[in-house]
Amino acid sequence: VQLAESGGGLVQPGESRRISCVGSRIRLDRYAVAWFRQSPGKDEEGVACIDVGGSFTKYRNFAKGRFTVSGDWAENTVYLQIDNLQPEDTGTYSCAAGGVCQLTGEPQYDYWGRGTQVTVSS
Repeated sequence: VQLAESGGGLVQPGESRRISCVGSRIRLDRYAVAWFRQSPGKDEEGVACIDVGGSFTKYRNFAKGRFTVSGDWAENTVYLQIDNLQPEDTGTYSCAAGGVCQLTGEPQYDYWGRGTQVTVSS
């Protein structure tokens, strides 16, 4: 099983970016898939989650309004769209798959990707 993130890079403040999480040997529509980020000097934090088959989505308060999680099950991919990127959004974004859509507390996910770096700077 492998989760592979992509789409990160250097972006300017105010720009948008869509990052992807592709599953190999795992059907993502059968799992809850979450996005986490690790920002410099901060603990890893949950950002957004999409439940099994896209039945619902969940966001941390700071992510509401600028972050959108979605799934393309034909492509076995979960996306995280980030709009109006700000320097504080800089970090490594990782996806994780498990049984429950959970964004706080000790993460209980079965599979993790290695992450994609998003750097917001002018």
